[in-house]
Amino acid sequence: MTTITASAVKDLREITGVAMMDCKKALVETNGDIEAAQDYLRKKGQAKALKKSARDTSEGAVCFATSADGKSAGLVKVACETDFVSRNEKFQAFIRQLANQVCEKGADNLLTQPLVAGEGDVETLLTGTIAELGENMQILGSRKMEISNGAVGGYIHSNGKIGVAVPLETDQPCDDVRLETLARDIAMHIAAFPAEAVKADQVSSEVLEKEKDVFTAQARESGKPDNIIEKMIGGRLNKFLKEICVESQPFVKDPQVSVSQLVESTAKELGVNINFSTFEKYQF
Repeated sequence: MTTITASAVKDLREITGVAMMDCKKALVETNGDIEAAQDYLRKKGQAKALKKSARDTSEGAVCFATSADGKSAGLVKVACETDFVSRNEKFQAFIRQLANQVCEKGADNLLTQPLVAGEGDVETLLTGTIAELGENMQILGSRKMEISNGAVGGYIHSNGKIGVAVPLETDQPCDDVRLETLARDIAMHIAAFPAEAVKADQVSSEVLEKEKDVFTAQARESGKPDNIIEKMIGGRLNKFLKEICVESQPFVKDPQVSVSQLVESTAKELGVNINFSTFEKYQF
């Protein structure tokens, strides 16, 4: 039998907000597996929120850079040890240079890439910045987005703690500022909302199955007939998908319209087709 330590119970309590005795029971039932214990509590309807596990507790910042023509962009996430350093101008200069590097050269083999601006490679730049600021740093994420026609918009929020890049591809050349504004507004929206995908059919089967298991367990506790339970599960899954898929969410600046409706109306105004099918979001 797995020994359940007081520290494990405390950790689960801090993550879920559930009473200590219930946390201990969940850990006993799952042989001390803290992730499985979180799912166990959710299925019992006890977990209030995954307060810690859903957050990245490292300090650091996110940076976005775009090309002059707005058709390519780089988004990077870099961790450091303290918030003080994350706000330091030298650290900020480093992540700006890194975002521009990704924008131009991409994210593949990033550390060994020769610098676009300066001598040496990216790893040399990183090592030098670590030595200068006296803190360990790590590149946690990097992505380049590039399109033929359209615009790539970005948004950085909350002192660089959240960053989003959104490519909007059009079926013909379009340099209208309204398209750039739309891309940035959608990026700002995604920074404010939970977002797993643009469309429902992009949500992974693993995510859906996990939520279905939770909803099924919760519904069965109601004691209602199986046919009613199936309807309850279907309704909750549909609601879940609407909440995590960007296109169905109410637009943050005008909740009367959805993001997909905003894209459609802008496309009509501009006389082009707009393809919004992906995004990248980094946050601390």
